[in-house]
Amino acid sequence: MSAHDEAPDVRLPAGAAPVACVDIGGTKVAVSVLDPQGIRGRLVEPTAKQGASDALAQQVLRMLDTSCATAQVRRGDLAAVGVASCGPFVLKQGLIELAAPNICGGLAGEARGLPNTWTTAVLEAPLRAVFRRLRIENDGIAALEAERRWGALQGLDHCAYVTWSTGIGVGLCVDGRPLHGKNGNAGHAGHMFVSDNQDALCGCGNIGDLEALVAGNAIPRRFAVLGYPDAAGLLADARAGEMQAVTLVDDLCQVMGRALYNLVVTLDLQRISIGGSVFWHHRDYLLPRLQAQLTGRLPALTDGVELVPAGLKDRVGDYAALALVA
Repeated sequence: MSAHDEAPDVRLPAGAAPVACVDIGGTKVAVSVLDPQGIRGRLVEPTAKQGASDALAQQVLRMLDTSCATAQVRRGDLAAVGVASCGPFVLKQGLIELAAPNICGGLAGEARGLPNTWTTAVLEAPLRAVFRRLRIENDGIAALEAERRWGALQGLDHCAYVTWSTGIGVGLCVDGRPLHGKNGNAGHAGHMFVSDNQDALCGCGNIGDLEALVAGNAIPRRFAVLGYPDAAGLLADARAGEMQAVTLVDDLCQVMGRALYNLVVTLDLQRISIGGSVFWHHRDYLLPRLQAQLTGRLPALTDGVELVPAGLKDRVGDYAALALVA
């Protein structure tokens, strides 16, 4: 499927037991059920960030119940649950908890303004107590699997998926093998240091990493004083030719483009597909500016390398969770 085709209509074979798909991001949680009729019972809520540290897991369980009821599927009939989640992951007694900068307020402290003091959000233990077959992956890795299966990375053995959204997420594939790392955190390139800029505090506590500089939630923290309270407003003004906005967005693309270049020359990639809300809604404006950071630089490693919009469009998160269990 090319990047310009419609997202695939995925269904399970007739008679197959249903599966559930959970996409956890720093801004929202999306839950749906897949059965022989297709994707049904989709439900979206803001990510839980208040209460006890298992509040997110309890939200997921409640949403799964609601999604199953809407799809007229019994929770007990689910054959598997796939969870694509932002990270990083930490293992506590062998079970995954999230040390996610955009969810856990205890990582960077009060300066980030998150309404909790969590250093991790409990995830796997409450879900595994209910579901026998459960697969949890970093959302960048899961999205990579989905893009390789149904999207813009089909047939490629050396590729990456990058999301430019609330945070920055990456999934990496080299020699036909998705990279996982010791705790499932391979691809957290959003936390590579790229600047000493002191106005850029990441939720992880780093100052001047990639996510702190260009992520969707970094833009209002950095530029609200200049009249840009969100990424959408900044990009709209840049597209309209407002010079201050154009300069700021060009700077963001230089930082993001150099990070993409670093991935390409480090891993010898063929193609990177890009999704996420910041990128997707302004892809025609951003893509050539990102590509310009690769073109002509060290041609032995960058010639022919493509940056392309995600083949699964703005549904990558849904298909990422689906790719884990379908």
